[in-house]
Amino acid sequence: QVQLVESGGGLVQAGASLRLSCAASGRTNSAYGMGWFRQATGKERDFVAAISWNGKRTLYADSVKGRFTVSRDNARNIISLQMNSLKYEDTAVYYCAADADAVLTQFREDYNYWGQGTQVTVSS
Repeated sequence: QVQLVESGGGLVQAGASLRLSCAASGRTNSAYGMGWFRQATGKERDFVAAISWNGKRTLYADSVKGRFTVSRDNARNIISLQMNSLKYEDTAVYYCAADADAVLTQFREDYNYWGQGTQVTVSS
């Protein structure tokens, strides 16, 4: 089992930056692929970014490419999402997820563990 706790959300103006963190605990000695998803009110949970177990490969949704950067610190069991040039449409609850098969993937069904989410609100 892996427990994931997100932090760093908040209310910002359009154009600002935020950095989300996801702290992993529990069975963290295994290699997990990690992902970030987001869910706006009334919409489905969408893929944002993913990072391979060793941090060498990343994958981004087209809507955030060039603005968001995913990274990980395996020594501290922390996964981060740096979000720059935020837009109103980035408003959502952001979730961290872990894939036990360590596959770099954008598909929700591939992820085994999920955090509770952190709210990001961008005012226009």
